[in-house]
Amino acid sequence: MTDPSPPRARRSVLVPAAVAVLAALVAVVAFVASHPSSNPAAGTAPPSSAGTGPAAVIETPSADASTTDPVIEMLKGLARRTPGDPMARGKTDAPVVLISYSEFQCPFCGKFARDTEPTLIRKYVDAGVLRIEWRDFPYLGDESTTAAVAGRAAAAQGKFWRFHDALYADQQPPNSGRLTTAFLTDVARKAGLDPTRFAADLRNARLRDAVEKDFAEGQRIGVIGTPAFLVNGTPIMGAQPTDVFERAIEQARAAAAS
Repeated sequence: MTDPSPPRARRSVLVPAAVAVLAALVAVVAFVASHPSSNPAAGTAPPSSAGTGPAAVIETPSADASTTDPVIEMLKGLARRTPGDPMARGKTDAPVVLISYSEFQCPFCGKFARDTEPTLIRKYVDAGVLRIEWRDFPYLGDESTTAAVAGRAAAAQGKFWRFHDALYADQQPPNSGRLTTAFLTDVARKAGLDPTRFAADLRNARLRDAVEKDFAEGQRIGVIGTPAFLVNGTPIMGAQPTDVFERAIEQARAAAAS
């Protein structure tokens, strides 16, 4: 299988602190390999998504461990909690923050967005328990970057999540050549955005720079595929079953309350 990620996604940009983070991720993945999930299908990629990202769950530690591990605490500090952030859902002071390193071509990301995220929103975001923060990680190529900039263009109109939901609802195969300006603008129009402003913002260098900033952040902490999640700093890899995220959120909530 060839590596679908472009050269920029593979170059090393790790800083010393991030090396420790990556080592921790590897260690936890090794733990999971020796303690397989009770759900044999969890982490099995559909045929069309082969090579688009890791699909192994990283089990969450106990509440006590998550509050004392310095690596987890450092990752937890990546939550921005920016008031009015159009690419975040939920209260800025929610006790739990789920950071999602994702991209619009990744089938695993689409699965999470369609199958799991709506449940988490109803059960936790609407209750003030959870905040979800999106991070662009467009590692599958130029179409991924174009789609990420399109997401930023939607965010500039305060409608990122409308565009997010609409694009995943009509998700195209990776690197199919279909994520053109015309296609993305049509998705934006159907989602209620101003298509003229949207098309103009697709050429905005500042939006592309913001995408690259998120991408670099993910690389620094050792993200190599999508989706990759941090739940109050605890990593979860892949479009895992909803109950995996629910357990992580409940543990994080308990730790935050202790």
